[in-house]
Amino acid sequence: MFDKEVVTRIIDQMGLGDFSQATIRDIQALSRQLEEKTGEPVIHLEMGVPGLQPSQIALQAEQEALANGCATIYPPNGGIPRIKQAAAKFVKAFIDVDVAPDSCIPTTGSMQGTFAAFTAWHHAMPEKDTVLLIQPGFPVQTTQCDVIGLKHIGLDIYDYRGPKLIDKLDEILAAGNICGIVYSNPNNPSWVCFNEQELEGIGRLATKHDIIVLEDLAYFAMDFRRDLSHPYQAPFQATVARYTDNYMLAVSGSKAFSYAGQRIGVMCISDKLYHRVYPNMQLKFGVGEFGNFFSNRLMYTFSSGTTHSVQHAMAALMEAAVEGSYNFLDDVKEYGRRAKFMKDVLLSNGFYLVYDNDMGAPLADGFYFTVQYPGMNDLQLTRLLMYYGIAVYPLDTMGSEQQGVRICTSFFSRQQEPLFKQRIEQFHKDNGQ
Repeated sequence: MFDKEVVTRIIDQMGLGDFSQATIRDIQALSRQLEEKTGEPVIHLEMGVPGLQPSQIALQAEQEALANGCATIYPPNGGIPRIKQAAAKFVKAFIDVDVAPDSCIPTTGSMQGTFAAFTAWHHAMPEKDTVLLIQPGFPVQTTQCDVIGLKHIGLDIYDYRGPKLIDKLDEILAAGNICGIVYSNPNNPSWVCFNEQELEGIGRLATKHDIIVLEDLAYFAMDFRRDLSHPYQAPFQATVARYTDNYMLAVSGSKAFSYAGQRIGVMCISDKLYHRVYPNMQLKFGVGEFGNFFSNRLMYTFSSGTTHSVQHAMAALMEAAVEGSYNFLDDVKEYGRRAKFMKDVLLSNGFYLVYDNDMGAPLADGFYFTVQYPGMNDLQLTRLLMYYGIAVYPLDTMGSEQQGVRICTSFFSRQQEPLFKQRIEQFHKDNGQ
């Protein structure tokens, strides 16, 4: 256990109080200060930042693109032909959905893609002023809505799975004020995965209520209970895109491809939605076609497109995956191994899983999971674990109505396993009932 006075003093100096207003960056900053003051390492489980080396395929493709002079040329707003074609093939190979290359638009990370999607919804459907976020979820998405001027509401899925989820969504959508639904699949932070029946229901409701579904595939195919790594072979990544034309798929280069620092994602819009004309956008901007507006108004004004060289890197990764010469899931399975180790240690020392099953089946081991310790709320647990040199993130900041903390596996190394086990055992010894 760290020196209690030192930890308390730093928490007080930073004004973190009970941690109810602490951001992930605040917790990271606190961790760094503790390491400086104590000389002891903090086990960083708070940050959802990839911790694996990227493939040489990406590095070589980007280096070649720079050597060939792409840095001197503005990229097209809607992306270079190479990445658009590669993304369309990738979606077909691993999701089994047909989407045209024109409908695949690279963005500066999925973060920018989500911001652009919300902005497009705001202008396409001014009469529908609210985004529905299926939670727990990525807290920045609520901030994006706030910046744009969109209202947002959340639905914690803890008590809503299967038919109960669809019935609840139908009830919410019936009010007529929702422009779109957002969720990640697998889910950040619970690692819950919607199944095809749930996605079919969401797709049916999207068509019925004429709203758009944004499927955040930040953790593409990382449900390691099924092998989703073989192109053009079932099983495929589960998706709402099989059940409605009102969809947008955000495919990220950050987690599954370990290319987070270069900020690259691809927004894949259904062909029907891409070509749909919204009168309000036509009136205000002279471009009513949804996909055209996304590319030539939003991506143009946001950043004049996505960095030229990184588009070649992402395209090369997708091309190799589709050809079968690069299994992009081989490396990231390490996250699942780490999760299993940590779960075993935590569950044998008094902790329990918060989001603990997937429609009755055990959750996959992956990038995230959620735990709690008896007799504490999530803020108390977050603070107390700091005294043992373990940094986590409370669930209530992610739209969850449950008490617990998020564990991220990305920075956890094999070398830290004995230290983690020692600290958790000491925590349980000191705090067990």
